[in-house]
Amino acid sequence: MKMFTLGEFTRHLLVAATAEIAALQEGLEVAAKLIESSAKKEIGHLQPEVGPFNAWDELAESTQIEKERLGYVFNDDYNPLLRTGELRDSIQHEVRPLEAIVGSRSMIMAYQEFGTSRGIPPRPVLGPAAYKNKEKIRAIIGAAAISGIVGSRRIPEALGYDMEAEA
Repeated sequence: MKMFTLGEFTRHLLVAATAEIAALQEGLEVAAKLIESSAKKEIGHLQPEVGPFNAWDELAESTQIEKERLGYVFNDDYNPLLRTGELRDSIQHEVRPLEAIVGSRSMIMAYQEFGTSRGIPPRPVLGPAAYKNKEKIRAIIGAAAISGIVGSRRIPEALGYDMEAEA
């Protein structure tokens, strides 16, 4: 592109910067949805160790008995963290300007994610979901950055970027 005036160059930079921000916002939305979906899938199954996150402890016998007493349908793991689906469904994402948040407003999720001093062991969901998907997230954000810079979603596959990653 040939620039003739400082004003034209300034307009070009503003358009490019706007395109970059829009592409990054799109990438953040895709990445946040990926983490949310992955976290929701962890609910109801004992989780193995992943990265810095320990494997989940099996449910206490008293919890298993209580679930049976209440008539909950359960799998071999006794559906940890899954009773009504409310906790799973509390996991949501929000994308703000150049920021993505994945989490839950439920205090129960905080107790499960980090454990408590009253005997609830940590059963992290959100941290492992992000950790398990870190390579996909890098590819998504990388694709967003590149597409914003070049002004096109047509990025050579050989570069390894993927804006369409799924959980």
